[in-house]
Amino acid sequence: MPAELHQGFQIDPADLPSEAVVFGNTAAMLEVRDKIECAREGDFPVLLQGESGTGKDLLARYLHLRSGRREGPFVKLSCAAVAPGLLEGELLGYEEGAAPGTDEIRCGLVEIASGGTLFLDEIGQMSWTLQRKLLHLLQNGRYFRVGGREERQAQVRIVCATNVNLAKAIEKGTFRRDLFHHMGVMYLRLSPLRERKEDIPQLWDFFAEKLARKFGKQAPQLTPEVLQVLEQWNWPGNLCELENCIARVIILGDEEGIGEELRRQAAFTSAMEGQPERGWRSKSVLRPAAADAVILQVLQANRWNQRKTAGELKRSYRSLLYRLRNSGVLQRPRSRRGFSRPE
Repeated sequence: MPAELHQGFQIDPADLPSEAVVFGNTAAMLEVRDKIECAREGDFPVLLQGESGTGKDLLARYLHLRSGRREGPFVKLSCAAVAPGLLEGELLGYEEGAAPGTDEIRCGLVEIASGGTLFLDEIGQMSWTLQRKLLHLLQNGRYFRVGGREERQAQVRIVCATNVNLAKAIEKGTFRRDLFHHMGVMYLRLSPLRERKEDIPQLWDFFAEKLARKFGKQAPQLTPEVLQVLEQWNWPGNLCELENCIARVIILGDEEGIGEELRRQAAFTSAMEGQPERGWRSKSVLRPAAADAVILQVLQANRWNQRKTAGELKRSYRSLLYRLRNSGVLQRPRSRRGFSRPE
C-alpha cells in the first residue's frame, strides 16, 4: 500500500482530551473505559451506540490510539453523508471501468485504512445489500471491489457507530440481525450528557480552553451560577450542544446570558417540532427568587438605573435586561423610569 495514502489519517494524541474528560466519573462511562481496556489488543469489531453528540467519534479515536493498530491510519466514513449508490464504492473501491468516471482502479476506505482502524459512523443508514457485503467482510476478512472478481484480504479493524435503536431496526426489517451480532462482539453504550451532569465542570474546562485557543480569546471560568443553569438543562444535543454553548459564551462574552439563550433555543425547537419544551428539567433556574431579590435590592438602591445596577452586580447590561424581562418576581417596564416596583 503506498505510504502517501496514509497521510492525513494519523491522530495526534494531543488533540484528544484526557481520560477524565472522555469518561468522567459516572459508573456507566467508567464501565465503558474498562471494556476499552479489554478490547485494546484484539482485532474484533466494536459497536458504539449513543445519541447524537455523545462523543462516538471521540471514543473511536481514543480506542484506536489505545490499540495495537495505533501506528496505522484512522479512517472515518459517515454512511449518512454519502449517496446510497456511491457508498459501496467509497467503502470497497472500484475496479477500472466499474462505474462512470472510474477509468482507473480506485482504492476503497477498507484498503486505505489497512493496518489501522476504519470507523463506520451512522451504520444504521447502510443499505440492505451493502450490509450483506459488510457482514461478509466481518466474517471472513475478505471483500470484492465494485466490478471486481478477485477477492481481496482486509487488514483493518472496524469500529461501527449508530444513534438509532438497532433492535427496533431489526424488527422493522431495515437492519440485518446477523450483521448486528457480528458487529457487537464488543458493544459500548455512551451515556447522554443528562445522565452524567456531574462531569460538566471538567467538560467545560476542556471545551473552554480548546475554543479559547481557536478564537484567540480568554477561556471563561465556570461560576456556580452558570453551573446551576447548565445542570438544569437536559442537553438534547449532548456534548456537541455544550461545546456550541461555550463557543457562544466565548464569542459574545456573556456567560450570564446562558440561561436565557437556552430558554429561547428550547422554545424555538419545541415550536419547530410541535412538542413541549424538552430541554429544561425545571424553569425555576431562570428565575431563582434569591437572585431576583438581590437584583431588586440593587435596583432600588440605584433608583432603577439599570446600567449602574449591572455594573455593581458585575454582569453585562444585556444579561440584566434578559433577567428583568423573564423574571417572575420583577415586573415588566410600565413607567418611564424603566421598571415598576413590585406590590
